[in-house]
This record gives sequence, C-alpha cells and structure tokens, in this order.
Amino acid sequence: MATIKDVAKAAGVSVATVSRVINQSPKASKSAIESVTKAMHDLGYRPNAAARALVSQSTNTMGVLVSDVSDPFFGTLVKAVDTIAHQHGKHLLVGNGYHNADDERRAIELLINNRCDALVIHSKALSDEELINFAKETKGMVVINRHIPQLAERCISLDNQKGAYLATEFLIRQGHQQIACIASSHPISDADERIAGYREALIAHHIQLPDSYIEYGDPSSEGGELAMTNLLTKAIDMTAIVSYNDYMAAGALSVMEENGIEVPNQISIIGFDDGLIARYVKPRLTTIRYPIQMMAEKAALLALQLAKDENTLDNSPKRYSPTMVKRDSVKMANHS
Repeated sequence: MATIKDVAKAAGVSVATVSRVINQSPKASKSAIESVTKAMHDLGYRPNAAARALVSQSTNTMGVLVSDVSDPFFGTLVKAVDTIAHQHGKHLLVGNGYHNADDERRAIELLINNRCDALVIHSKALSDEELINFAKETKGMVVINRHIPQLAERCISLDNQKGAYLATEFLIRQGHQQIACIASSHPISDADERIAGYREALIAHHIQLPDSYIEYGDPSSEGGELAMTNLLTKAIDMTAIVSYNDYMAAGALSVMEENGIEVPNQISIIGFDDGLIARYVKPRLTTIRYPIQMMAEKAALLALQLAKDENTLDNSPKRYSPTMVKRDSVKMANHS
C-alpha cells in the first residue's frame, strides 16, 4: 500500500508539499498540485486523516458526549449535533458517559486526543473545576444541559426548576392539592432542580405535604413502574402526580392501568421532556417541553464558532425556558 512518502518520491517533492496539496493549501503551487495529483492517481494513494491533519492541524471531526446514546432523549441530541456537523463538513465522534465520572473523563479525553475541532459535552458526574480545566484545554468545547458560572458563555442549559414549578402549578390550578412526585434517583443536578421546583410551587400555594409524597426511581419506564407501585403501597391520598420525565410517567401509567385506576378521572399525571412517547401512550401525556433539539443545534454552532476563534457577538439566550404541552392526562380535581 502506497504511503505519503511514496507519493512525495514519485512526484519529486517533499512530504510537506504533498500535505499542502492534500489539504488544498494556498501555498501549494500549480505544478506541485499537478505532479502530486498524478502521483496519487498512479499509486492508488488515498489520503488518510493523519495526512490531512499535517497542515490543517484538524481531523475535520467534532465530538459529542452524552449519558447513553440508546436513550431517545440523547439520540435526539446527537442527531441535532450531527446535522450541524454535516452542514460544516465535519464528522461526528460520540462518547457515552453513563453519568459516571470515570466514564465521562475517559470519553472527553478520547475526543480531545482524536483532535476534534469542537466538543458538545453533556456531563453530570464531573466537577465544575474539572470541566473548566477541559474547557481551558479545548477552545471549542461547549457544555449542554448544565450551567457553570465560570463558563456561562459556553453553557447551553434549561431551567429545570422552572419546568417542574410549571408542571406542579398547572396541577394546582386544576384544583389538585394531594400531588405526589415521581423523582429520579440519579445524583444529578436535573433531579435536584426538578424536586426543588415541585416543592417551590407547593410552598407558593400554601400546600404542605410530607416527604412520603416523593418516590424515587431510575429515570426509565421501569423506574416509573417501581416508584408508582411504591406510592400505591403507601396508600397516600393523591389526585395527581408530577413525573421526572415522560418515561417514568409511562411506567406509572401502566401500573395504574393494572390496578384499575383511571387516568385522568381518578389520578392526573404530567411528564417532562415531551419525547415521542408522550404522544403515543394512553391517555396522551400532558408534559413539559424540553427543547433539546434546538439547544443541541445551538451548542454545536457555538462550539464550531469557538473552535475557529470567531468572536461574533451572540446575544441569544443560552438558558432556555421550558413550556407546557397540554394533552389528555390531566383534568380538574374531583372534590365531591
């Protein structure tokens, strides 16, 4: 198999000149382009990524770190970043962190070592300090779904507390007082912020409920099933439920159906994210919309701008606001 050195020898030029031709450098002369192109054709040489990187110092790749790409939420995030990458002639490398500090650290280091032009990082386990250090090392790094004050201009995040507040307040305005909360057991900021929003809304409306109204589970449909089962086992009086996400809500719906509880006639429930599943469960799920596609596209564009040292004035919001999506899983409380 021919190498870049073979091409240089056949063309009668240096390896650096071959690299300049491969990378379409303006420093490459017309004669060099012709001789190198002919040599590559005669030898059947196909330039690899390393050769292209010799001059450009770029592998034409960008990286994205998510928790688990098999989760549809993160699948949407990755697809949005990939769309932007493709528009800018970049290929995407994907890492999974699984909300684990060691996995997140290894994935980020791997992306950096592969010389990605830009990085979109969804990290929940690493400390602010460690992410700040990575950002210092990589000028094209943007953090998504997390706000770090020292990196405020490079963070694209959602107001999770406001989202949970909106969900809880919506139920209260429908006359509900006994509102349970199905929360995520993962030790991440999103989980804490959504519980905080739930509690804030209760306090604002002078509703006092014991901690037994909060049940934790894995942020999946199975976790929702377990949390709902535990709530029913405790036999608390509840007319409505705020769920951490749509998948937990779907799991809770299945348990209520198995136990002959009609939704929303007996218990109302509201999800979070507005994923595809929210439209296809029965009843269709009232939820809080998480604009992850819009946020991921924004993060990818910002990362590419930073990687190129483009100091464009960007006054668009980097902290996004959730919105309500009303469907069929919530109705007025029955106080009869």
